[in-house]
Amino acid sequence: MLSAARNETLTRVGPGTPMGELLRRYWHPIGGASQLDNEPIKTTRLMCEDLVLYKDLSGKFGLVDRHCPHRRADMSYGWVEDKGIRCNYHGWLMNETGKVVEQPYEDLTSGNPRSKENCDMKAYEVREMGGLLWAYMGPKPAPELPVWEPFTYANGFREIILADIPCNWLQCQENSCDPVHFEWMHDNWSARMKGANANVAAKHLKVVFEDYDYGLIYRRVRENQPENSKYWTVGRVALWPNGFYLGHHFEWRVPVDDENTLSVAWFFMRVPKEREPYVQESVPTWISPIRDANGRWISSHVINQDIVAWVGQGTIADRTKENLRSSDIGISMMREQFLRDMQAIKEGRDPKAVIRDPDVAKCVLLPDMYRDINLNGLAMEDLKKDRVLGPRLKEFRHHYGQPPEVRKAFVEAIGIES
Repeated sequence: MLSAARNETLTRVGPGTPMGELLRRYWHPIGGASQLDNEPIKTTRLMCEDLVLYKDLSGKFGLVDRHCPHRRADMSYGWVEDKGIRCNYHGWLMNETGKVVEQPYEDLTSGNPRSKENCDMKAYEVREMGGLLWAYMGPKPAPELPVWEPFTYANGFREIILADIPCNWLQCQENSCDPVHFEWMHDNWSARMKGANANVAAKHLKVVFEDYDYGLIYRRVRENQPENSKYWTVGRVALWPNGFYLGHHFEWRVPVDDENTLSVAWFFMRVPKEREPYVQESVPTWISPIRDANGRWISSHVINQDIVAWVGQGTIADRTKENLRSSDIGISMMREQFLRDMQAIKEGRDPKAVIRDPDVAKCVLLPDMYRDINLNGLAMEDLKKDRVLGPRLKEFRHHYGQPPEVRKAFVEAIGIES
């Protein structure tokens, strides 16, 4: 149980708040690069700030204030040029650093070399990696953008799924250190929805949580699971500060504001050995609906089931009313680490998992139950037999609403016969 004051500290993400200042020390995925292929300007809101994400004609990405520094016009109605984004109101042109490059009327009539001084707009650095766009919104110098090892895997089909979640980011992230919910929410509940009249899932017998350089690891043993299983010997990682890696995909919970979260998922599936070499030219990005036609939360897919739990806690969970027990040790560890990180910032130190060494950042290994398969692949017949990957040949079970064109691209990449 948390006090109301601590709950407030852990959940509020605006500029100047303790958690907002902490999260701004990290790079965050904010969408897929492919989203800007046809529409080069996209509005976004991140950590209580209204922004515009764009790709100019030279291929540079920018993330700038939604409002022009001249008369505060909406930059989402501007257009991109070779070196930046131009406001549609009076034609001011700003580049990806927020610097004013052109002031058409002033440039033509006044010739004042100081006219552009003090006119820069708020801008944040954006980089592309793994098909994702990453933003850094904190103080300079920026840390290194870590290249997690799965982003280096070859011969794989990747896709990015986004979902807009109407609740605070922390209750989404706490799910990443909660293994017992798999037994009930994903196994027993799924069985009940299919007509089962009993709880059929294998019970959790043992769960441990460990601190780790880049987050927290949990390992588990369930009924009929040997202790040499990779669920126990390797485990899964709650990636610091707001990610989750499960061996074949990432999930991130990026704060939009105090009451909304952008869910970002990145999936990788190595093509069968018979289909290698395979090179994916562009990583598709799609948005998963979370409500059905009647306004009910969709519960048919794995992450959609998680979303039901997240939003069911309320817009901002009232942690003064909860009762944690032994299965929740990882959640307590996560909260305490966040509080220690806030103290580190007050003392002028980097928080957990910030990487400053470029040699370290260029390929960061993670606990990965599927590393061997991800690196070396499987023949199609062996892929069909895999307990997790085999079912994906038939359907995408993780997020509802995979577009037909993405499924078609997947089928063609994998070589699935119709």
